[in-house]
Amino acid sequence: MKFVDIHFLLSVHNLSQLPAPSLPEIAFAGRSNVGKSSLMNTLVGRKNLVKVSGRPGKTQGLNFFEVTDTVYLVDLPGYGYAKVAKGMQDHWQSLITSYLEARATLCCVVVILDLRHEPKQYDAQLLSWLREKNIPFLPVYTKVDKLSGNERVKNARILDAGHSIAPDQRILFSAVTGQGKDELERALASFSKVD
Repeated sequence: MKFVDIHFLLSVHNLSQLPAPSLPEIAFAGRSNVGKSSLMNTLVGRKNLVKVSGRPGKTQGLNFFEVTDTVYLVDLPGYGYAKVAKGMQDHWQSLITSYLEARATLCCVVVILDLRHEPKQYDAQLLSWLREKNIPFLPVYTKVDKLSGNERVKNARILDAGHSIAPDQRILFSAVTGQGKDELERALASFSKVD
């Protein structure tokens, strides 16, 4: 599946604004500044479709992008950033949880983790919750270009062990080199049943 012919559809701030559930949906989740926007831009082959911000907490709604008549890509607000007001964090949490639990057309949550960092509590909570709710997910370890080959292997093993992920269940990805892009495209096609 190639993610071309894509456009921004809308930003959802409450569930009543969700588009009609007419296409499969793939959501992208990750802690603030984990490389989510860069990953999505690399996936769709565009530099600025998904805005990359130096300011964590910039994404404040569920941002829907439509790959024309094929699939929705949904950019979720980053989590775990303390400088966003507590009320805003609580609203995001409620919105994201309700969306992930209730959306019948959601076929996969891409959970993005920075390969440079040890397992984090927020990531562990999300992965555990997705397993508990039987929501399909795909872990993607980003920023692999920032580590040497040996460090990549070591850090991937640490994340695998910390989050109970088998090596064949996750993808190593770099927005800089494009490593993992083809693998990610194939995986998302299989989740969404789209060629």
